[in-house]
Amino acid sequence: MPIPSLLRVCALATTVLLFSSLLTGCSDDSEDDDLTAQKLDWKDCPAPSAAEGGGTAPSPLPGGAEWQCATMKAPLDWDDPKGDTIDLALIRAGTSGDEDKRIGSLIFNFGGPGGSGVYTLPAFGPDYAALRTRYDLVSFDPRGVGRSAPVTCLDNRQLDAWFQQDATPDDAAERTTLLDGTKDFNAACEEHSSRILPHVRTTDAARDMDLMRQVLGDDKLYYFGISYGTELGGVYAHLFPEKVGRAVFDAVVDPTETPEQGALGQAAGFQLALENYAEDCVSKIQDCPVGDSVQNVQDRIAALLKKLDAKPIPGSFPRELTQSAATNGILQALYSKDLWEFLTEALDQAYDGDGQLLMLLSDSMNGRNTNGEYSNITAANIAINCSDDKARYSTDFVRASLPEFRSASRLFGDTLAWGMITCTDWAVPGATNHTDVSAPGSAPILVVGNTGDPATPYEGARRMVEALGPGVGVQVTYKGQGHGAYDSKNKCVHAAVNGYLLEGKVPASGTVCA
Repeated sequence: MPIPSLLRVCALATTVLLFSSLLTGCSDDSEDDDLTAQKLDWKDCPAPSAAEGGGTAPSPLPGGAEWQCATMKAPLDWDDPKGDTIDLALIRAGTSGDEDKRIGSLIFNFGGPGGSGVYTLPAFGPDYAALRTRYDLVSFDPRGVGRSAPVTCLDNRQLDAWFQQDATPDDAAERTTLLDGTKDFNAACEEHSSRILPHVRTTDAARDMDLMRQVLGDDKLYYFGISYGTELGGVYAHLFPEKVGRAVFDAVVDPTETPEQGALGQAAGFQLALENYAEDCVSKIQDCPVGDSVQNVQDRIAALLKKLDAKPIPGSFPRELTQSAATNGILQALYSKDLWEFLTEALDQAYDGDGQLLMLLSDSMNGRNTNGEYSNITAANIAINCSDDKARYSTDFVRASLPEFRSASRLFGDTLAWGMITCTDWAVPGATNHTDVSAPGSAPILVVGNTGDPATPYEGARRMVEALGPGVGVQVTYKGQGHGAYDSKNKCVHAAVNGYLLEGKVPASGTVCA
């Protein structure tokens, strides 16, 4: 089935799974006294729920610090803040530094939308050791995600079948099957999640974060947003500019794009990443097992995908590796340069008729663990995106767009184009055509763009800076590969980000890290 809404930004949460197996307004701290005054009951964290990703309870940080979890109440409907509430799941690791040097809580959102912060933060916690010297590290499951009033649609067995369907139809019968499958999925979401579906917009999550700021005891929001987390951070800055403390946006979503423009940009972005991967393989390995030139690598992948469209190969029994699953697996590996060697092995095996590794990569993209359980990342991702975006695309529109998408990427164009029908017949109308992130009066926000980012192409960073408004966005460029910059461990990027978050030192706008 189509997954470009997932491609919008899920890399960190799904990579963790792989490696482990419109309302504007101002904040008023006197508003909703019963919720802003709530005291969080922090306890040892349980094992993640199936909806969060499953597995075991998070391991202690180096040095022995334990992760703690709590539940925060928030209004179900922010238009009725005194009405029904939902529970939001939080996780934290207390500061490792002196209490008198503590700045506050640094809240992370790792993207998706739909990724569980409770699941993801412990996996990356050691990477943020420097930031923990002056902050409590905090993340959460946004509403609709994980343990926070999760959106549910299909069960595990149904999702297995749904993901086996052909996401790039070649004829009228296949187009009908794809559209029917999309409508069935969306109807199941409405049937099982009607209470939460109208309340999972990014504006709702931003208001939750401002409540969280107050409950955690901070006068300002200290924030690290990655991928979709940059969109969430931008919406927060628009709603509450005077409450922004120090904030970093990494792997930046372009707030000016329509879903169509975003999908087209990703087609070009993943095509560039594929070419960079191929160049790396043929230049570093004397006998690159997946091709002897950049063009040959791509030609062989194209031939494999065409073959799989006609006849899938064994994947993860009893499931087969279809053309759609193989495409998903390749896309997942292109999110991170760390996965390029794994992709080479997976392709080499697939050429020999073994689809297990590509299927594992595809499962990671879709939030499926090795026990056959799915997180709710797909359901939450679709619910949030379809609630945010007004656009609803028809099959005729997609067919007319295919030449442009194929020009951007002959391998990925069809997948990204057909994904535009995801919100067809969605039960909740979309909120807006463009995300408003204008934030006059906000403190500086560090905006870090990666020139080799496939999922959030580099141009989005400049557009985010422009959309935030004069004197707010401060752009830093990382000339690298993969989705995001900070997790590359580039010293220059770390110096810029850590210097701002820890010491308040704003780098020169236009700083370039190589």
